[in-house]
Amino acid sequence: MTQHHCRHCGAPLSHIFADLGFAPPSNAYRAPEDLNRPETTFPLRVRVCDQCFLVQTEDFTDAETLFSADYAYFSSTSKGWLAHAASYCAMVTDRFGLDGSSFVVELASNDGYLLKNFVAEQVHCLGIEPTARAAAAAEACGVPTLQRFFGKELGVSLAAEGGGADLIIGNNVYAHVPDINDFTSGIAALLKPQGVVTLEFPHLMRLVEFTQFDTIYHEHFSYLSLSTVAKIFARCGLRIFDVEELPTHGGSLRVFGCFAGADHATAASVNRILSEEISRGMQGINFYTGFQPRIEAQKNAALQFLLDLRKDGKTVAGYGAAAKGNTFLNYAGIKRDLLPFVCDAAPAKQGRLLPGSHIPIFSPDVLTETRPDYVVVLPWNIAAEVRFQLSDLVDTGTRVVTLMPEVKVH
Repeated sequence: MTQHHCRHCGAPLSHIFADLGFAPPSNAYRAPEDLNRPETTFPLRVRVCDQCFLVQTEDFTDAETLFSADYAYFSSTSKGWLAHAASYCAMVTDRFGLDGSSFVVELASNDGYLLKNFVAEQVHCLGIEPTARAAAAAEACGVPTLQRFFGKELGVSLAAEGGGADLIIGNNVYAHVPDINDFTSGIAALLKPQGVVTLEFPHLMRLVEFTQFDTIYHEHFSYLSLSTVAKIFARCGLRIFDVEELPTHGGSLRVFGCFAGADHATAASVNRILSEEISRGMQGINFYTGFQPRIEAQKNAALQFLLDLRKDGKTVAGYGAAAKGNTFLNYAGIKRDLLPFVCDAAPAKQGRLLPGSHIPIFSPDVLTETRPDYVVVLPWNIAAEVRFQLSDLVDTGTRVVTLMPEVKVH
């Protein structure tokens, strides 16, 4: 049997956090003509280190396979996420005095959804985005973009060329990097002596609290607590000086980091959240090893709900061809008999099929044509936004539901 080791501290990994069977990468959408070709699946198994408590997927695939040239996720699809990005840009510009002399770098900048706010304010910025389609979309809207994976080597190179960054941004990328030590070293290499890095990522404490197992997928290599991130930062000479709790993705953290000797004062929020993690038992292995039975119970409850709808003759459609939805559908074994189709606003996904389940993806216009009894919102974290978008259907009797992290009618 292969012995896996922790990506951060190197300790042997002997404890399972979650085992979701086998699944294709959650963003590996299929074209109809691909159905007669083999589909690659990988074990979706997550372990926890009993030394630094980094929760991490086993290494069965690599970033180049997961984030390929036709990677179909575009951040600008969600109006709520665009508003979140705009609010963030206004906040950091004011808090850290960013202006035309500043240099801002976003890691995994996607389609320019965030940096376009800095472009509009004439703040010098650069996006680093490994996927070709997203990078091209960013360039098309005026955001300077380098199509590369980020790590220490690139951080050193960019600092030598441009003198370092005043602000480095990483929204929902820290969990996506296979070598988290190298990535963090790259941040330290690129950051100016008094510079700031902000990272947003789903909070592991909330994932466990609310049984959000569908946020586990191959593209997420790590599942992060504040205490573990503080350890990773410290190894690279960085420290966390502030942290905010966000409602995004079912409960996220936004950490503010700097060099250990920088002038930024440490806010009380850091010790408050660290203390809460300790009080919940996150520095003990039992917190992590009790998660699997809760996953199975939630899967069964959601599956039973869909089976009951079918038994009652109700029509059902899905909304949102999101990675978290694919994790849930594949683990629960749900296919077209229970969920005939899914609608998504992203043109890049329409006309394709969900990985694994092969459920077809249509434009949201199809919901108006078919008027199903129930619409299942797979990216449950934007259920309120979707319900508002579907208000005409809701007013005539369609019920909007989520199956995760609990079965709920909105």
